[in-house]
Amino acid sequence: MTTHGDSATHSGAPAVAARTGPDARDDLPIGDAESLPAALAGLRAAIGAARFPLTLPSAEPARRISAGLSHQLDDYLLPRLARLDAPLLVVVGGSTGAGKSTLVNSLVQARVSAAGVLRPTTRSPVLVCNPADAAWFRQGDLLPGLTRTSDPSEDPGTLHLVTAPALPAGLAFLDAPDIDSVVDANRALAGQLLAAADLWLFVTTAARYADAVPWELLRGARARGTVIAMVLDRVPPEAADEIAPHLGEMLAAQDLGAAPLFVLPETWVDGQGLLPERVTAPLSAWFARLAADAEARSAVVRQTLDGALAALHPAVEGLAEAADEQMVAADALDERVRAAYRAAERTVAQGLKDGRLLRGEVLARWQEFVGTGEFFRTLEARIGRLRDRMVATFTGRPAPAAELRSAIESQLVTLLRGVAAEAAENAYTGWKAHPAGAALLEPELAHPSADLPERAERLVRDWQRGVLELVRVEGGDRRFVARTAAYAVNATGLAVMIGVFASTAFIPTGLEVATGAGTAVAGQAVLQAIFGDQAVRNLANKARADLLDRMGTLLTEEAERFLVRTETARPAADTGAALRRAAGEVEKARHRSGLSRTGGPALPAADQGGRR
Repeated sequence: MTTHGDSATHSGAPAVAARTGPDARDDLPIGDAESLPAALAGLRAAIGAARFPLTLPSAEPARRISAGLSHQLDDYLLPRLARLDAPLLVVVGGSTGAGKSTLVNSLVQARVSAAGVLRPTTRSPVLVCNPADAAWFRQGDLLPGLTRTSDPSEDPGTLHLVTAPALPAGLAFLDAPDIDSVVDANRALAGQLLAAADLWLFVTTAARYADAVPWELLRGARARGTVIAMVLDRVPPEAADEIAPHLGEMLAAQDLGAAPLFVLPETWVDGQGLLPERVTAPLSAWFARLAADAEARSAVVRQTLDGALAALHPAVEGLAEAADEQMVAADALDERVRAAYRAAERTVAQGLKDGRLLRGEVLARWQEFVGTGEFFRTLEARIGRLRDRMVATFTGRPAPAAELRSAIESQLVTLLRGVAAEAAENAYTGWKAHPAGAALLEPELAHPSADLPERAERLVRDWQRGVLELVRVEGGDRRFVARTAAYAVNATGLAVMIGVFASTAFIPTGLEVATGAGTAVAGQAVLQAIFGDQAVRNLANKARADLLDRMGTLLTEEAERFLVRTETARPAADTGAALRRAAGEVEKARHRSGLSRTGGPALPAADQGGRR
């Protein structure tokens, strides 16, 4: 059995927006009646398009605020703006076990909402209105995301519609789930419904009025400009003189001191589960006066509507800032990847400059290729004297050109695999140190692509064919062809490849000489004797540039494994600007609409009587 006690009230009412008549739409200036809905629709689209996928401290709050604003626009602002003369919606909210359903039943003098000791009691919202107002709520313009039903439901996605002749026309009560429900869906729905209220009737108890959760919601309602009335329920008579003033002080401290406060004493309910009429009489009379005063109802609607509209701008600015942070984070993640792979490209370029690649197998095969005379047998006899001097310089077993090409290929593939592995590790480490990057990582990103070795081998073979084609193309020059027509392209191409390995523009370094790379210099002398010094430099530079370009493309493809993840997560570049622009349009339309004008009637004063 529920207990309550004799009533006491605290008078006072917040100032509300400008005076309006029964049809408040008539007060909107000509030409502005449609601009505000259009601006809100634009804002709704901008919020719907905003995404916050990267894991940042601001992302989850932004997603929550975005969802809340979308609900408020769909559930309340757009439908309410379309019908300012619609019945006043009073959302009855509060903590678990505060007696919300019992209070609603008592105010409408019928058991329309389930009440009991089991928690949560209200699993789906119940909307009670006069039969004359049922059509408005049944249409589904208000709270369109909730399915209308005429029967009680356990589904929080439904809205149970009930008519009560004892409730005056122009007024409706919505019994919401507990704001601190143990069921997540109920708690979220309660917040959504409170944001759709013209007037929030907040119910708390002598035992729960100082709880943190209700005050957080009250502050949010105040920030939105929602008109609020308070009910302090189940107050023991001996504690009323202490508790009611304390609650009043707390309200004043939160800038809510003007909210009407009704104190309901602890008492018994009757056989129907209703409170005695003497307990609810002050609150019933207050609502009756509000229902009978079209100007007061309209003023409440306009104040809450204007407050909600005014609150959009700072809320959307927060979303825009969060969107900007998403862009900055995505750019930072991309830069960490690009920096890792730029370093890999620099390593490749340096490896072609400092002669480190002209070692081991490549050097041995080149020496054999030149020393056995195979190189010279492919050239015209008129350089025989130079060939004889070079052949005498080298000894060793004969080696075919194919072995030299294979050695070059192996050396370049090894270089590519090494720098790609290092770049992948550095990019992975860089992302792992960033909260947004860590959330995007997969273990395989720590290593190069599985098919990198095959792609690297194909790249080098394609480059080698390109060098041979380069030699053929360069032979098309009249002066060049006179010197090269009789020479084998393959041998010349191999010499050019070795020159690329040796040093920039075939200038030997101390390292090359120390490692025996003088053989490359000897090869250079051959090429210069045949083609001319400038032709040799051109061939080497072009071959080197082609190789660097191909390797750069491969490393870019490797980096893309990371970059595609940020591209997928990255919000549109103009998200922040679009949000700010849309919010600015709403703010301008709000001021033009006249909703922001102050003055006019206040809420009906709460009855004076009993304890304050």
